[in-house]
Amino acid sequence: MSGHSKWASIKRKKARNDQARGKLFSRLTREIIVAARDGGGDPDGNARLRLAIDNARGNNLPNENIERAIKRGTGDLPGVDYEEAWYEGYAPGGVAVLVETLTDNRNRTVSEIRHIFTKLGGSLAESGSVAWQFETRGTLFVDAEGVDEDELMMTVLDAGAEDLVLEGDAYYITVPVEDFEEVKSALPAAGISYRDAQMSRIPRAYVEVGENEQRRTLKVLDALEEQDDVQNVFTNLDISEAVAASIEEA
Repeated sequence: MSGHSKWASIKRKKARNDQARGKLFSRLTREIIVAARDGGGDPDGNARLRLAIDNARGNNLPNENIERAIKRGTGDLPGVDYEEAWYEGYAPGGVAVLVETLTDNRNRTVSEIRHIFTKLGGSLAESGSVAWQFETRGTLFVDAEGVDEDELMMTVLDAGAEDLVLEGDAYYITVPVEDFEEVKSALPAAGISYRDAQMSRIPRAYVEVGENEQRRTLKVLDALEEQDDVQNVFTNLDISEAVAASIEEA
């Protein structure tokens, strides 16, 4: 689990700067729009929308933005029509990369993603060639400050979580899909706040490559994250402690 949790932790820390935060708000808004469009505007009857709203609030997206996004999704306000599209590719060293997008123009999106892979030493792959290497899991971050690790572990494991690791200043929790809602509910019931909860793609196995290939792969991942239509980027890269530490210091 360490490779995936390190990449998730790196992304989370980068999102704290103002420019990245603006992109985060756009991603959160798009997810609310699509969730409301596909499942209706009532979060009590729409688990995807409820999760999207929870994430938006946890990342301080203003309530008026949330309400406006829901209305755009339900058609009560005009807005862009987004569709989901997944892209698969390989970064330097044969590292698998899975890209989740919400786009209003598939041709533009695939062209830009192909360009990123090619420019940075990777390649866009055929559909199905990478996705099978990942499985769906719920993931959550809990800030470590003020949290008792034993209490947190007991709470999430009793609710159905399968793993908990400390990454920097936060605990990273993975949960089977069927237990995700129960773990999410158990945390606030125990007085523990969480953030960045989502359905993620966790690699079945990790690829170990040299530090040079790791850094080149991280450039691919960063460039994909910066692309406007991208919602999430998942990888099976095993990030070493040395590389992770050097990135966090930069």
